[in-house]
Amino acid sequence: MRIDKFLKDSRIIKRRTIAKQACDAGRVLKNDRPAKAGDEVQEGDVITVRFGDRDLHFKVLRLLDSPRKDEADTMYEIVPKE
Repeated sequence: MRIDKFLKDSRIIKRRTIAKQACDAGRVLKNDRPAKAGDEVQEGDVITVRFGDRDLHFKVLRLLDSPRKDEADTMYEIVPKE
């Protein structure tokens, strides 16, 4: 699954175009490396998204194509940055 689609489906970012713009601006890291919008995400990957002055670090747990609202938060878990 593409990283921009994952960010939208998991409801971390509201729209896919905004997720793509965040990737293009270098605000999304996959396993501590800058991510492009088309990069593939797999279970176990650690994603970092920069929102202004704070970072959100989370681990990918599941990949679901069209999750319902109550399933979206089961796709990831927030992890503290080491």
